[in-house]
Amino acid sequence: MAAQFSSTQRAVAAGVASAGLLIGAFTLGTGQGSAAPGGATGTAALPATAAAPAAGGTRITVTGTGNVSGTPNQLALSMGVQTSGASVAAALRQANSAVRSVTAVLRRSGVAASDIQTSGLSIYPSYSGSSGVPDGYQVSEQLAITLRRLSVAGSQISAAARAGGNATVINGVSVSLSGTSTLLASARAKAVADAKAKATAYARALGRPLGPVVSMSETPAQPYPEPLFAAAKPDRAASSVPVHPGTQQLSVTVTVIFALG
Repeated sequence: MAAQFSSTQRAVAAGVASAGLLIGAFTLGTGQGSAAPGGATGTAALPATAAAPAAGGTRITVTGTGNVSGTPNQLALSMGVQTSGASVAAALRQANSAVRSVTAVLRRSGVAASDIQTSGLSIYPSYSGSSGVPDGYQVSEQLAITLRRLSVAGSQISAAARAGGNATVINGVSVSLSGTSTLLASARAKAVADAKAKATAYARALGRPLGPVVSMSETPAQPYPEPLFAAAKPDRAASSVPVHPGTQQLSVTVTVIFALG
């Protein structure tokens, strides 16, 4: 005899069957997901190339140098005095007096006080024989002087040497350039042009068009001072010291990175 179900019983049975189908589908999906590489659940693995960064453009690095020359317009003088005496006080007194004379002569000749700078002072004993007892003392005082008018620098040096007398010591002089902004601008332009010419030649050899500048850096300009002479204890009757400024070179180097098309 066939079983008879009420409408309520048929609804309950249908709900149970639907729940069973959902549970089965979930179980199947979970089993498939656990077998995916890397433990991913229900998601397909992405190709390895999808995350790889795009290759960068080709670049070329060159250096360029720009050299310019100018006529030096100032002179650096390193001079001082060296004295000796039976005591430290006596030797120092003589040195101080000589330095004051040198400074006074330089000031009268037009050298600014700011261009006369004390650069050194030393006091040391002197010995004779093997007694180990000093028989006197020597004092050395040094000055760093900037002479800004080369046309009269020679006479200023001679006057300073005469003022210091036999205690005078000249360690050396060198000429240099001041106010180099215009020269540096010219050197930079030449350095950039040199770098671009090199990059263009390399790009042409590679069969590629030269692209824009990626970056550029500059090596600080290097002046090349020209020492004129060095002397010690010049004769009091010496005439004006000859000064020949010659020329001085400034050099600028740049490093430029270009892109290649």
